[in-house]
Amino acid sequence: MRFAKTFFSLALVANAAVASSWFSNAAYNKWHETELERWLSDNDVPYPTPADRKELEKLVGENWDSHVVAPYRNWDANKLTGYLKQKGVESKESAEGTRDSLINQVKSYWYETEDKAQTGWVNTKDWILDTWTDSQLKAFCDRHGIPVPQPRTRDTLLQKARESLQTIAEKAGQTAAYPGDWLYETWTESDLKEWLDEHGFPAPQPTTRDKLIASVRRNSRLAYLRAQEQAESSRTTAQKAYAALTDKLIDAWGETQLKEFCDKNGIPVPQGTKLNQLRALVRKHRAEVMGDSISGSAASAFGAATSNVNSATSRATDAASQAAQDAFDAAVNTWSESRLKGFLDARGVPVPQGTKTNELRALVRKHAHKAATGWTAWTWDDLSYENLRNYIAGSGNAAAQKVSDNTAATRDELVGAAQSAYASASSAGGGSYASATSFLAKATDSAKANVFETWSESELKSYLDSYGIPAPQGSTVNELRALARRQHTYFKYGTTSPTGTMLAQVREAVMGGLEWVAAQLRLGSAAASDKAAEAERAAAEKKRPHGEL
Repeated sequence: MRFAKTFFSLALVANAAVASSWFSNAAYNKWHETELERWLSDNDVPYPTPADRKELEKLVGENWDSHVVAPYRNWDANKLTGYLKQKGVESKESAEGTRDSLINQVKSYWYETEDKAQTGWVNTKDWILDTWTDSQLKAFCDRHGIPVPQPRTRDTLLQKARESLQTIAEKAGQTAAYPGDWLYETWTESDLKEWLDEHGFPAPQPTTRDKLIASVRRNSRLAYLRAQEQAESSRTTAQKAYAALTDKLIDAWGETQLKEFCDKNGIPVPQGTKLNQLRALVRKHRAEVMGDSISGSAASAFGAATSNVNSATSRATDAASQAAQDAFDAAVNTWSESRLKGFLDARGVPVPQGTKTNELRALVRKHAHKAATGWTAWTWDDLSYENLRNYIAGSGNAAAQKVSDNTAATRDELVGAAQSAYASASSAGGGSYASATSFLAKATDSAKANVFETWSESELKSYLDSYGIPAPQGSTVNELRALARRQHTYFKYGTTSPTGTMLAQVREAVMGGLEWVAAQLRLGSAAASDKAAEAERAAAEKKRPHGEL
């Protein structure tokens, strides 16, 4: 019995030591006070001011898991199920399970373990720049006088920028572990909004530059992990496809097939390259992707493969971005003049008197990635009956209240009354305006998930009419809701929705490209088999003595 007690005591001591060791090694333990405050602010965690370091560190520690290690614990059932589907988990259990069971499943498929998350935030410079574009990296290096040898490849830009982060931060009297706004000083507000769009994170609405930077900084780790997973998935798929690219197949392909293969896979072919040189070029590319290049080390081969996949992903991202832009442009081409002006007004873009409709559309396209900077009268047009009546009731506006008191008032009449009350509050300023914006913030947050769900067919048609879009003949209510949501999303967020669709588009584009490779290999295999059989028959004919049947 004494032995058992002793063993139990030792186990408790050991567990306490491990826990103490982990806590003392938490990434934020070495952060400056300003970094602790910045992290809390970025993640909307209130903290007392003034506060000493101990208080700040304790608050970060209490919220660290839910924002860094396991952010999915804050997700609703739909988002949890969506993540599992993205991972290829289509089981009935995941779709119908309780929220706790969904969380446990997501945990099994999450991007990184707790230890890796800690390590990642200890070495921020190793990944925080990885989701930047080449032009953003170049601008950063130029801004800080970082010499980058020519040609300026992405790998070189990343390496030089990473190496200089700490020095740049120190020169500015700043820190680099959880970097401040100085890291993004070469980014425009449109750059920040576009990054959020492309990586599937909602831009704060309304917003400021500080809020946009906070959102980019807060989500950079998750965006990096998603990109790494995508690159690894693409690399694995590519390797499987290239595994079938045998020497016999390469020899069987003609010049046209080889050149098409090179073109589809980003392999530069010098002018005047001969057939045998083409085959050698494809073999070299295959060796790099498969990681068995004889000419270099395994590390350099892996780097080449990564560059190839990243290049393909970059091209797919560009294609998906263009597709999103094209869809937005198509929607804007149907919008009414009042909607176009409303879009620009919400983003603080001045509209000169007498601007024509085509000029308005050009302005909207130009500012497609600009985030809304304040509330406008248009903000009320997608709120529910309940929210509209509640606002009017608390606005103190007698004229609006009169409309609301009429039980037969239509939704459009309530919207008009709310807009009028808001306009009066905006002009008056002070407490009435603060009350209006506070109400809007709460109302729009609660309406995100179910906007249009309770609307009637006539209300949906009226809403679409405000955009100048006629309801398609024979449309169902659900189809009208989908069309209304699309316009609402474009009007509120710009080129893309805040639900990660861009990542899905990128994945489809990358996988589509790899499927082309696989298809070419399958076709080539058949051709190679035919040619090989033909060659064997020809060789047999030559060996056969003259006249032998």
